This record gives sequence, structure tokens and C-alpha cells, in this order.
Amino acid sequence: MSVLDGPCLAIETGWRRRRESRFLVADEAFAHALWGPILRHFDQIPIRRGRSDEGALDEAIATVRRGALAAIAPEGSVSPHPDELQRVRSGIARIALPTAAPVIPVGIWGTQRRWSKTGRHWDAPLRPRLAFAYGEPIVPTGDATEQADIDAFVARVREAIERQVTEARILAGDPS
Repeated sequence: MSVLDGPCLAIETGWRRRRESRFLVADEAFAHALWGPILRHFDQIPIRRGRSDEGALDEAIATVRRGALAAIAPEGSVSPHPDELQRVRSGIARIALPTAAPVIPVGIWGTQRRWSKTGRHWDAPLRPRLAFAYGEPIVPTGDATEQADIDAFVARVREAIERQVTEARILAGDPS
């Protein structure tokens, strides 16, 4: 929904769950004068958007196999239409299937009121209500080399994310 989703989720996960997360972050963010050093300091994983990036996926898989959390924006970019979920990318399946790590779908609502695809917003409310809705773990099944298994897992994740976004929207007091 927003460029703030990753940082807000990292803070929420670290504060409430006492877990550090490594996010897959667009590689161009690492070149930014302010964000780049922060991303490198917190050992985030750069990923080239719009094309296959096996190195980033391999690093995410290694992260999960070490028992750490790897976080991925399943849509791959900020949605220009927060009311509509974009296509969920296959990277989530390419990490979950070979590691057998469960995927926790998270719905986030409210961040787009402060920083949407069109830019930052400073209008009322001054402190928009932010909500997170964590779903039940999705246990991966299938073979990471079979496209049908990848597609089936991605479809399961998409359905779960849609439910969690709806729940987060309600929690934020902004029912559809």
C-alpha cells in the first residue's frame, strides 16, 4: 500500500514479536543517500525489480534456513490503487517451497494515507490509524521446480493476503 509498509512492519515485528526481519528491498533504494546506509546497516537484501534475481532469492533462502525471518512484499511494488491487490509475484513461493518455511500473511492498512504511490501526504488526519492483521501460517506444499505448484501456492498466499488486508482495513476503522 505504501513505501512505509516495510519499515512499519519491521518495527511492529521487532517491537511486538522481538524478531528481526531481513526484507527484500528494491536495489535502487540502496543507492539513496539516506536510506542506503540504513538498509545496509540493518543487513537488508537488495533485489532487482522487474527481472529474475536468483542471488537475492538465494540470500533470502539462506536467511530462512538459518532460522531468521525473511520478509517480502508479495506484489513487488507499491500499488497505485490501495483498494486492489496487484499480481502476487512468484518469489514468495520460490523462497517458501524449498525451505518448507510457513508464510505469515500480513495485511496492513493506513500507511497509504501518509505516503502512497503518488507521494507523501500531510493532510488530516494528522495521525492516521494504522492496523496490522496477521493471518494463520500457510504451510508450503509442492515442488519449487514445478510451475503448477508455484502458481497454486501463490494463489493460496494471495487469498490469505486479501483476507488480512480486509481485516486490517476494518481494524483501522475504514471498512470497504
